[in-house]
Amino acid sequence: MMKSFQRSALFVRTLSIFFFFIPVTISVPFILLHGIRDQCSNGGISSFTQLLSNLSSSPGSCLEIGNGEQDSVSMPLMQQASIACEKVKHMKELSQGYNIVAQSQGNLVARGLIQFCDNAPPVLNYVSLGGPHAGIANIPKCTSPVCQLLKTDVYSDYVQDHIAPSGYIKLPNEMSKYLEHSKYLPKLNNERPNQRNFIYKERFTSLHNLVLVMFQGDKVVMPKESCWFGYYPDGTTTSLLPPQQTKLYTEDWIGLKTLDAAGKVKFVSVPGEHLQMAHADVVKHVVPYLQNHPTFLS
Repeated sequence: MMKSFQRSALFVRTLSIFFFFIPVTISVPFILLHGIRDQCSNGGISSFTQLLSNLSSSPGSCLEIGNGEQDSVSMPLMQQASIACEKVKHMKELSQGYNIVAQSQGNLVARGLIQFCDNAPPVLNYVSLGGPHAGIANIPKCTSPVCQLLKTDVYSDYVQDHIAPSGYIKLPNEMSKYLEHSKYLPKLNNERPNQRNFIYKERFTSLHNLVLVMFQGDKVVMPKESCWFGYYPDGTTTSLLPPQQTKLYTEDWIGLKTLDAAGKVKFVSVPGEHLQMAHADVVKHVVPYLQNHPTFLS
């Protein structure tokens, strides 16, 4: 009787150990944030979202803000980030954490989600495709009335409140105006010395992985190195600072240096024009950060 009991107890313990090490795949969803003059219902965006979901075997969806294309131009980025924040908090499937893939201007909304959104589910991996993180100094090949306003009166309250890209235009020769009147990027990048918010840095450094993709032929984000947080020195556009030589990095205003030191930042350069990413590069540089990862039963 006693030997039978001991054998049964040993079997139970062995079975418990066996189950402890059973891997269980946790499905981490992702959201896609599109760029300016685009919308989730457009064929290219819906196809790309589906492609990422198929390749990663993870559920994904495009998060729309307002009416999409028009609001991506005319709605201030702070308002866009606020709407995205509220939407994410009401998506039950994201409640345990999620990943982000963002395109172009959508990256500034993505970072607003990460840095500004209170009581939100955690963002685990963030893949930035052609994001103007350090700003843009020029809008090439644009002659519309909107572009003329951006070129002549970008730091006025009217333009800042009615044209989204004004929130990340950073003119190296007008840094005092930029810091005083730009309503989005100086806050997002913690650039104002007397207004730096440690919470923004703390939230940004909580990322598991930050993937910064720069397109070698990019003529939309000027300079293209902004996709890596590189930018012009104050007062000139004749030279460029790599990200590691900017004050944002060396003084660690948002935690980019901290993330990099921990091996969590991937600086990726791919061939192609703005957002023209080869399938092989998507598989190599995007999909691994959306794939489900095994955990273990305890």
